[in-house]
Amino acid sequence: MRWEVLADYEAVSVRAAELLLAAIRNERSIVLGLPTGRTPEGMYARIGAQCRREYHCFAQTTTFNLDEYVGVPRTHPASYYSYMRQRLFEHVDLNPARIHVPCGTAPSLEAECASYERSIRDAGGLALTFLGLGRNGHIGFNEPGAPFESRTRVVELTASTRNANAPFFPGGEVPNRAITMGIATILDSLRIVLIASGAAKAGAIRRLRDEEPSPEFPASALARHPDVLVIVDKAAAG
Repeated sequence: MRWEVLADYEAVSVRAAELLLAAIRNERSIVLGLPTGRTPEGMYARIGAQCRREYHCFAQTTTFNLDEYVGVPRTHPASYYSYMRQRLFEHVDLNPARIHVPCGTAPSLEAECASYERSIRDAGGLALTFLGLGRNGHIGFNEPGAPFESRTRVVELTASTRNANAPFFPGGEVPNRAITMGIATILDSLRIVLIASGAAKAGAIRRLRDEEPSPEFPASALARHPDVLVIVDKAAAG
């Protein structure tokens, strides 16, 4: 893993946006893996602002989101589809046919997961994937104990993850399950960029930097990948 330690959250967001936009300019038909959560919000805001000034910025780009809650319709304000629509999809010229977010209300979740994996393969595989980092080390919704060989599947969310996401749900009722890309699916990406910000992530960043790979800390699987860039601010760097 390569590391960049920047001054603050704004600097992390600017740097991540620069990398994503540079990748699109270099390869217009690139296939991206995209995260949700608080950390990428600044990145998406800068991408949207920049692409409003450029013609056909995302026109040939294909995107696959990492995860979605089970049982939450896309119209729900806390769904990750709504998150992406509000923060990115509405602000750039992505072709709707090239947007992929797991469907948490599919009649067969098993079939939905298999179909998602096929769609990634049919698109040529992920070229560049951006990740956030959970305090317990989760990437996507791969919680501690997730097998490194896992593929897109339904997972149970830990109490800590549900508590962290409770502010986004009325009454704090976060679903118990989600669909997530597996760790092996993420590691198949040609390049990976992980971003983290704030003192609350310092413990997880320390473990990512210092510990040997173990399923008990899912992000540690990134040590097995040949091209990972970790971008953190000084608070997260500890």
